[in-house]
Amino acid sequence: MVVRSRVVFFSPGARPVPPAVGIFARENGQAIVAVETAAQVVELVNRTTPSILALCSEDGSDVLELCRALKRDAFTAIVPIVVFHESSREEAVYALIEAGADEVLGRTLSEREQVLRLEMAWRRTERDLSVHPTTRLPGTARIERDIAERMRSGGLFAVCYADLDHFKEFNDRYGYTEGDRVILLLSKILRDVVVAYTSDGFVGHIGGDDFIFNVPLDVMRVCCEEIIALFDELIPYQYTEEDRRAGYFLGRDRRGNILWVPLMTLSIGVVTNASRRFTHTARVSELATEMKSFAKKLPGSIYAVDRRSDSLDLLSGCAAHSPQPMDVPIDS
Repeated sequence: MVVRSRVVFFSPGARPVPPAVGIFARENGQAIVAVETAAQVVELVNRTTPSILALCSEDGSDVLELCRALKRDAFTAIVPIVVFHESSREEAVYALIEAGADEVLGRTLSEREQVLRLEMAWRRTERDLSVHPTTRLPGTARIERDIAERMRSGGLFAVCYADLDHFKEFNDRYGYTEGDRVILLLSKILRDVVVAYTSDGFVGHIGGDDFIFNVPLDVMRVCCEEIIALFDELIPYQYTEEDRRAGYFLGRDRRGNILWVPLMTLSIGVVTNASRRFTHTARVSELATEMKSFAKKLPGSIYAVDRRSDSLDLLSGCAAHSPQPMDVPIDS
């Protein structure tokens, strides 16, 4: 079995690894790394970001400071700490939770429940780390997982890369708080439309103003058109009345030159498996990025669909679409 991650085990009294930890590691294809000192724990967590940190404690006091130290640091705080606690004193359990322990497992719990609680702590952390804090949408790891699952299923699908045009200039003029509001608005548009048209859709947030939504091929067109229509209707109201009426504002480029900045538009690059056979998610990502860049060169809100086959890799095989259902072939 391929080892995907590792469990770090530490016991101040050199106690053996609890059976539940061994079962958890075995069921999830993970290695167990036992360390002898708290300093080694901190060093290992800083270097490798383990899946779980399992601490075995007699009365709680011997691992309290280690819990506090790890949870004080934003980088190490993401690692879930599970303490196997042998004392029956409730005050000791409360102290461990206050110090930052994600789970405290006592002697009264069955072995199976201990394994399940380890699983829950790990899954909960994976979930929390994979979502964007602003939009609460899953990030790149789950985006790749969803694409891989669609590739394995053999059904026809579309991967759509959505990106805002002129967002940086908007952010510079209105500030990051207003910029976050626009990001949140776009995330809600994407999610609402995808959910409305298919139960088999997925929306992810790469970061910044970059999003991915994956849908069955037969609803790709209607989703893209509805998303663009809603975006173009709502985005002007994110500007001041003066900028909205003008349709632009005066900004500066990186060299300090004054330029006219139009209202934001939305570009969507679409890749499908209608004429291609994908074997790796990296190729899908590469083509989606290419199509998004192609769409951004065209005026207005638009989506561009890659209609090339595996034997034809020229952009002349693409088609760009305005919000209206009209094919507009673009020559390279």
